[in-house]
Amino acid sequence: MATTPNRPTFQPFVAASESRPELTARALLLGALFGVLFGAVTVYVGLRAGLTVAASIPISVLSISILRAFGRASILENNIVQTTGNAGQSIASGVIFTLPALIFLGFDLESTRIFALALFGGWLGVLFMIPLRRQLIVEEHGTLTYPEGTACADVLMAGERGGSFASRVFLGLGLGAIYTLFQNENLFGLFPSTPNYSPDLGEQHLLRGGAIRADVTPEYLGVGYIIGMRVAAVMLAGGVFSWLVLMPAIYFFGSHLTTPLYPGTTLIRDMSPSQLWSTYVRPMGAGAVACSGLITLLRTAPTILGALTEGIKSIGKKTGQASETRSERTERDLPWSVVLGGSVLLVVLLWVFLQFKPVPGAQVGAFANLAAALLVVLFGFLFVTVSARIVGIVGSSASPVSGMTIATLMATAAIFLVRGWTAPAFGALAITIGGIVCIAAANAGDTAQDLKTGYLIGATPWKQQLAIMIGVIVSVLSIGITLNAMNKGLESFQRIPTPIALSLTQLPDGVQNQGSFTRDRVSLTDTSSATHTEIANARQYLLLNAIGSSTLADGKYLYNPATGKIEIQWTQGIGSEKAAAPQGRLMATVINGILSRKLPWSLVLLGVALVIMVELLGIRSLTLAVGAYLSIGTTLAIFVGGVMRWMVDRAAEKEGIQQTETESEISSGSLYASGLIAAGGIVGLLGVAIKLYEAATERTIPRFSDHNPLHHDWVSVLMFAALAFSLYYFARKPLDSSK
Repeated sequence: MATTPNRPTFQPFVAASESRPELTARALLLGALFGVLFGAVTVYVGLRAGLTVAASIPISVLSISILRAFGRASILENNIVQTTGNAGQSIASGVIFTLPALIFLGFDLESTRIFALALFGGWLGVLFMIPLRRQLIVEEHGTLTYPEGTACADVLMAGERGGSFASRVFLGLGLGAIYTLFQNENLFGLFPSTPNYSPDLGEQHLLRGGAIRADVTPEYLGVGYIIGMRVAAVMLAGGVFSWLVLMPAIYFFGSHLTTPLYPGTTLIRDMSPSQLWSTYVRPMGAGAVACSGLITLLRTAPTILGALTEGIKSIGKKTGQASETRSERTERDLPWSVVLGGSVLLVVLLWVFLQFKPVPGAQVGAFANLAAALLVVLFGFLFVTVSARIVGIVGSSASPVSGMTIATLMATAAIFLVRGWTAPAFGALAITIGGIVCIAAANAGDTAQDLKTGYLIGATPWKQQLAIMIGVIVSVLSIGITLNAMNKGLESFQRIPTPIALSLTQLPDGVQNQGSFTRDRVSLTDTSSATHTEIANARQYLLLNAIGSSTLADGKYLYNPATGKIEIQWTQGIGSEKAAAPQGRLMATVINGILSRKLPWSLVLLGVALVIMVELLGIRSLTLAVGAYLSIGTTLAIFVGGVMRWMVDRAAEKEGIQQTETESEISSGSLYASGLIAAGGIVGLLGVAIKLYEAATERTIPRFSDHNPLHHDWVSVLMFAALAFSLYYFARKPLDSSK
């Protein structure tokens, strides 16, 4: 009978017998600050690009330098900083994947609802990860690598030995901030933020309806560099199909129509490329993303089931462990009483929230709310277990969190369908349940990475777990504020060229009268000339909301009772071309498809057919589907970053330099790109805040005129090329870790 050899005893960087400063006030304060900052940046970049990037390494790099400036800091303190701060990024990822669906379902983003759901989901992810730590992190140390956690530990250990990589992050942050100040249209706007070319070639108007444009922002450049050439190219392929194939085809076949084509409210020949995208391409893209999400779920189902089975076994092993190992500092978790008591408390709090602050129109009984709270905890436990194991194999960025969320939404919506709860409000309730589960799974994956980092360097587990809970509380404040700020700051009002006559006594199916418009004035945007006109008496209008209507495209409209016509379309900031939120649209499409079954199916099924074709070609469809949904302005700018990564990698290969996966995580290029992402997010949010200030006070900040000699598309292209060259240059320049 074969015997299993004893596993060699692992020795962390800091021995269990050593006592160093760890859970200090300055570490928690700095970590909380990073949590607020990177949580807001993740919301900003994620809503715009449809992607998120890990924050633990940039936070670790910055922490090493900042704490070193205030005196000697221990590696354990720096680990607490990144553990606390990284909670903001993970919570934000779960929030932006799901809660924007509330807007697409016709509901407002209430700050209290965002705060509560993010808090419940964040804590759920931490609590259920506590009993899994020993089996996943310790017992399977040689099996589950947790790539981001291992790379972060390497950074912390290099910093403890005297190395410093922060200069490259600060360089990207500084240059990216200066660039964004002059690029962002909400700030100085020295040159166009989105250079654009709309082809209209020859007498046959070839390619009319399409466009080639790029949002020349530093965050897109940085994201493209980090995700690499392959992923960026597939995303751009989706954008090329939508903007240079599908949209010109729509114009070619529809320009002769004399009435608007559903779901549009404007003649196709009068539509700009942005209007064609939002009216016809976006529903198709949503169908593509939904189909590819379901395919991803089916493809990963064996992995998910296997991870769930192993996770349940892990808990059984955990409860049977001998108690003597608990005496070592590096083996002390928060006690089981915290896990069980916290879970019960979350069920109670969630029941109270659902009972006393229900989704308007989705009021159910106390027993049903209790069942919903228990359903959240059940799905939360299942997918926290799955997420914590999967990220150990493939990393956080490749974890199928969206697939787990889709499974939760489908199960919840199926229950609602059986009960007859098919009103739009119950779709919002399903998003509430799915949102908490998604946030819990996202936070559990990053918590597992953080605990892996702690295991490698010799941190105290219970102190890390407590730090994550503190990080969750602090970061959810900025996440909710940022979400609402972007929704309002990026909104637009546009006059409908041909007002639509409606009778308030006989509204079409799917159109609701939500009463008087509550603002005194609005600014109308003319997309053809980029000019703005003010309406001072906006309260004269009524607000109509269309969801699943066969007459109006989904969205909000301003109705003039004096003329009996819809005159203005109100485009929310989230869901617009500037913040497309593809994952949120995916979740709303799944919910609408099951509950109301009222979708522009001809367009949705075109997206489904596209995904099937791509899968038959042997290409993973989710990346291409997201690219087809996003504006080409987003995907083209990201592609430039991918090209820079390809050029850097090719140059390194010619010089015979081979990088491991861990080394690439902390390379000079990835650190500089992280600085660019942070700069674009921070300064971009500053621009949103200034726009909100101007709307509230009717004051404006000084800006460069659109007629200044540098306000030309070619200037934007040259400036973006210069920024891209800086990324290539500093990525090729090796890090000096000796100081």
